[in-house]
Amino acid sequence: MTNSIHTVLVTGGSGFVAVHCIQQLLDKDYLVRTTLRDLNKQDKVIAMLKKGGITDFSNLSFVKADLTSDDNWSTAVKDCDYVLHVASPIFLKLPRHEDEMIRPAVDGTIRVLKAARDAGAKRVVMTSNFGAVGYSHKDKTTLITEESWTDPNEKGLSAYNKSKVLAERAAWDFMEQEGGSLELSVINPMGIFGPSFTKDLSSGFELLQKVIDGSMKALPNISLGIVDVRDVADLHIRAMTNPQAKGQRFLALSGGTMSLLEIADFLKNEMPEAAANASTKTIPNWSIRIAALFNAQAKAIAPLVGIYRNASNEKARTLLGWTPRSNQEAILATAKSLVEFAS
Repeated sequence: MTNSIHTVLVTGGSGFVAVHCIQQLLDKDYLVRTTLRDLNKQDKVIAMLKKGGITDFSNLSFVKADLTSDDNWSTAVKDCDYVLHVASPIFLKLPRHEDEMIRPAVDGTIRVLKAARDAGAKRVVMTSNFGAVGYSHKDKTTLITEESWTDPNEKGLSAYNKSKVLAERAAWDFMEQEGGSLELSVINPMGIFGPSFTKDLSSGFELLQKVIDGSMKALPNISLGIVDVRDVADLHIRAMTNPQAKGQRFLALSGGTMSLLEIADFLKNEMPEAAANASTKTIPNWSIRIAALFNAQAKAIAPLVGIYRNASNEKARTLLGWTPRSNQEAILATAKSLVEFAS
C-alpha cells in the first residue's frame, strides 16, 4: 500500500507552515488538496512549491474556502483521510475589538472539524501555538509541557494568542461532545523560523530582519523559543499518521531559547557581511516598560521582556520520534532567505 491512495486536506495553502506541509506531503506521494480564500493565489503556491523542489503537481488540487463561511468545506474534505488545519484568520490591521479575531478563529476551527467529521475523515491535526500553552508561566523554574494551558484572561495576552487558546479549547470540547469517530491531534509551535519559499515573509522574519539590518538600534531583553518550519511540517505529518498521537497535543520547539542578543552575535559570526549593521547594544527592561505607555510597538513587546519560558519537546521526541534541527540552524536558514529575497 502506498501513500498515494491517502488524500490530505491542508487548510490555508499559501501560508508559511502550510506550504511546507504541502511540499513534504507531495514528496511522500500523498494526494493533497488545499484551501485558498482566493483561487488567484494558486500560481503563487505553485511557485513556492517549485522553490521547495516540487516538479510534479498532478497530486495537488485547490478548493476555494474561507474559515468565516460554510461554503465549499464539504467539497474540500470530501474523500479526505486526513486534514491538516493550518489556516488562521488573517487581519491586515489589528481589529478594534478582540472578538473580531477570536470569533473567526473559534468558529473556523469548529467549521473544519464538523466538515471533517461529516466526511468521515480519520484525523485532524490542528496548528495551535505556544501562546495556548505557556503564556501564564513566567518563572524560570517551571517546566512547561503539553499539560500546561495559558489562561485566556492573562493580563497582557494579545488578541491573537487569546484566539489560539480559545480555538484550541473549543476544538477539544467539540471532540468530546460531538466528534464522533473523528480523531484530533494538536501542534503547539514556539517561534517559527527556517527557509522561506517566497519574499512575502512571516512576522518572525520581520523581527529578524530588524535585528540583521540594524533598524533595531538596541535589542530588548527577549528570549525566543525557536523551531524550524521544516520540523513543524514534519511533526504535523507524524501526528497525522502515528496512532499514539490520537487525542494528544505536542509542543514544537528545538530546545532551549535564544535571546535577540545571542541571535545578533551568532549572525555576525556566521554571516558577517549580511549582519554587519546588527546592533549588540541592549535596552534596559524598565526603558521598554515606560515606552510601552505611549508607543504601540513597545507595548507589543513589553510582555515578552525579561521573560524566560522553559518548555519541553520531550513528548514529541519520545512519542513520535521527532528530531528537530537546532535553534542556530533555523535562524541561519531564515537569515539566508532574507538575504536571498533582498537581492
